Amino acid sequence: MNEWWRGSVTYQVYPRSFQDSDGDGIGDLKGIAERLEHVARLGADAVWLSPVFRSPMADMGYDVSDYRDIDPLFGSLADFDALVSRAHALGLKVIIDQVISHCSKDHPAFVESRASRSNSKADWFVWADPRPDGTPPNNWVSVFGGPAWEWDTRRRQYYLHNFLPSQPDFNFHNPEVQDWHLANMRFWLERGVDGFRLDTVNYYFHDRRLRSNPPEEREENEPAVNPYDMQDHLYSKTQPENLPFLERIRALLDEFPDRAAVGEVGEAKRRAVQVMADYTRGDRRLHMAYSFDMLGPEFTAAHFRGKIEGFFEGAPDGWPCWAFSNHDVIRHVTRWEKHGASPEALARLAAAMLVSFEGSLCLYQAEELGQTETDILFEELTDPPGIAFWPEYKGRDGCRTPMVWDDSPNGGFTTGRPWLPVKPPQLARNVASQEGVPGSVLETYRALLAYRRGSPALRTGRTRFFATPEPLLAFRRDAGGQSIACAFNLSPIPVTIPAKGGRLSGPAQDATLVGETLRLGPSGFAFLAPSGATEALVLGG
Repeated sequence: MNEWWRGSVTYQVYPRSFQDSDGDGIGDLKGIAERLEHVARLGADAVWLSPVFRSPMADMGYDVSDYRDIDPLFGSLADFDALVSRAHALGLKVIIDQVISHCSKDHPAFVESRASRSNSKADWFVWADPRPDGTPPNNWVSVFGGPAWEWDTRRRQYYLHNFLPSQPDFNFHNPEVQDWHLANMRFWLERGVDGFRLDTVNYYFHDRRLRSNPPEEREENEPAVNPYDMQDHLYSKTQPENLPFLERIRALLDEFPDRAAVGEVGEAKRRAVQVMADYTRGDRRLHMAYSFDMLGPEFTAAHFRGKIEGFFEGAPDGWPCWAFSNHDVIRHVTRWEKHGASPEALARLAAAMLVSFEGSLCLYQAEELGQTETDILFEELTDPPGIAFWPEYKGRDGCRTPMVWDDSPNGGFTTGRPWLPVKPPQLARNVASQEGVPGSVLETYRALLAYRRGSPALRTGRTRFFATPEPLLAFRRDAGGQSIACAFNLSPIPVTIPAKGGRLSGPAQDATLVGETLRLGPSGFAFLAPSGATEALVLGG
């Protein structure tokens, strides 16, 4: 079997914001197809599309009303087929989002379920009677604010929604629900997609007894901005029943050659890496999983080392997918800006780190430009949690603004009015201005991905970390008779490190090797290969 996904590079496209082909200000499938050559030239192996299914768009497509059709906002099934064909012609795999933990309240299954307690879909969603005083059955809260329970007057019961009230949760304890979702996945596999990104993969099952969650152990005395962060979600997600269902998903994928699935694990930081390991261990569960552990503010050598080591200790035969940015978090150049010599230097350093990590990796559109977070005003917001928790939390719109292709009005994204604004700081970081420019963030990404593609050590090699002090992250990757040492300065201050038996090899930034001393300037990085066939390549003391 071709394990193309092992060590692969996936490029995430946020369809609303990649390319608009018809001037309505919203990206679409035809626009994506027109721009896929950019993804192929970058050096990606696959493209992941965030949801393009029919939806009322209360949560920008993550509230699906028809799992087997394309929303007219993005085009048609014929447009989707054309996109898949174009991607395959360019050598790109196509991964699509599967948002199955919940759907839109407008989905016919939920419309039927809420109509009575005795219809054929009555048990397809999580319904519960109120407590004697009329309050919800437990203390579960929604990720997007407020209780995770919504009262329905027709059934005179509460239904569970981990996100918006208009996103009711499916009851996966019902085998019919599992079978139905697997049939929907089969529809897309037969249509030619190469795999799935499984949204909120650890939210599928809930505690049958509906036990209340305990409080989260927190160091802060003040309440969190979002009350969701004040609970330890022991019972509302990540239940043991999830594992057999993941095995059913894997069995379905194994019916089709060369398909893969990556799961999004939304879990407390102290458990997230372990859940990733659990969900990918062996060859009967998911191919890959990722968490939000590298999508936060932490930027230390100990943090990155701990997450990588922690995963492989928990699942030596599992496989992670690492990312620094996506459509749910502040862009990493903005998150980590104080740690870099400049935004551009930080963007290049982050790219070098990511391509060297053991596992697969995912790039978020415009990351390859060093794109920064857009400062969104309240009146420009479209994101529900941003509106709910403003101003302490400004939501996710700042990372979802349109792709910038050139310095023309709206960055070449649309001839109309874009659904989110393209502002000057983002307009300055465009594809055309970096194309062919040595040392630009775009060309650095291309060089790094080409280096990784040609290196067995970087694609699939195991990792041996060196004992180096902060802010140095250093390790060696070995595979296929090849060894590569990787060194990164996670600070704006120059550092030096002993380097024995090595020579500079591949892309570098502000790095010099004199004798057995490697100097890394602010945000510097270097890759080293053995200087001789018998040399022991060692960094640090």
